[in-house]
Amino acid sequence: MENQNVALKDKIWTRDFVFVCLSNFFIFAGFQMTLPTLPLFVNELGGKDEMIGMIVGIFTFSALIIRPWAGHVLETLGRRFVYLIGLAVFIVSVGAYSFTSSIILLFLLRVIQGLGWGMSTTAVGTIATDLIPPKRRGEGMGFFGLAGTLAMAFGPALGLMLVAKANFSVTFAIAAFCGLSSLVIASLIHYSPGEKSPAPQRKWDLYEKTALVPALLLFFITMAFGGITSFLPLYTEQLNIGGIGWYFTVFAISLMVVRPFTGKLYDKAGHKAVFLPGAFLILIAMIDLAYLANEWMLLAAALLFGVGFGSVQPALQAWAVEQAPKHRRGMANATFFSSFDLGVGTGAMFFGVIASWAGYSEIYIASAVSVTISMLLYVFITKMVPARGRTRQGQLTR
Repeated sequence: MENQNVALKDKIWTRDFVFVCLSNFFIFAGFQMTLPTLPLFVNELGGKDEMIGMIVGIFTFSALIIRPWAGHVLETLGRRFVYLIGLAVFIVSVGAYSFTSSIILLFLLRVIQGLGWGMSTTAVGTIATDLIPPKRRGEGMGFFGLAGTLAMAFGPALGLMLVAKANFSVTFAIAAFCGLSSLVIASLIHYSPGEKSPAPQRKWDLYEKTALVPALLLFFITMAFGGITSFLPLYTEQLNIGGIGWYFTVFAISLMVVRPFTGKLYDKAGHKAVFLPGAFLILIAMIDLAYLANEWMLLAAALLFGVGFGSVQPALQAWAVEQAPKHRRGMANATFFSSFDLGVGTGAMFFGVIASWAGYSEIYIASAVSVTISMLLYVFITKMVPARGRTRQGQLTR
């Protein structure tokens, strides 16, 4: 009987976990449909490379601004409030793209979409953390991440197909409908009330300090992600290389395959067994893209980047959350995703300038440098700070 209770306590696939994964799948599907299509939309409206970088980047910076507030509200007004409001804002903003013919209006809508995205993704990551047994957090976060990864398998390709076969308005309307599906499913979840802080909150509480190391490492990794999401469709179009839809599909399938295995590896051996091998694969993918010559090289980069990012991202997220006190999980997730946003936004804006001055291929050379910085920082931090084991809160290594 006792063993049965332990098994139930350590169960990952509960009713609510299934619902949160489904909800995450649909919101990511809507989001992924806009990733490769928005740069093309801006280009059609007459925007140049710098403007493409600005419109992609401002989304992530508005998400960055809202995340600390969302992290606090998760612990005060609850998970349901933040998640449902964030989803609603996302739906309205993306749906409004269908009626947009001005770059200025698109810019403003991207700011609003970023607010909704920042609220919803901070909330859903925390909700998943609440539902996953602590002993299986790496594995559980890997499965949770599969929902968003599955959306990557068809979202970008579907968006590009709809733009080619129909138009941008239809594409954005369907993306908004995916967000609506996410909202309906989210309303069925039983939410944890969260843990109240045992001490008064600091006046300027903008981050969770125990999550700073994995967040810093993630920043330099996701700068490369910003270069891919913003400019890869235009880069392949310039080179007259087909298969950009397949790129995102291969990338997503690679993520799906690798996440469960690296999640279990993280639970057994910690981030030392996952981070450097995964980051090295991302580095090779960026070098591949810098010297892109044909569709096979494009798909090879998708495979390498998918396996690498699928290893690194869930491991860093599990690392960030497990170090935080229970009443700070929301803020730990906010810190982690803020770093994600900051990396993508900084990358998009910085690489927009590089594309304008030097060309698209140089974007991926700069991305390789950014990934290398993350790897060197990891080695420096883990060598300089001694391991503290798994019994102390705020540990650096596992």
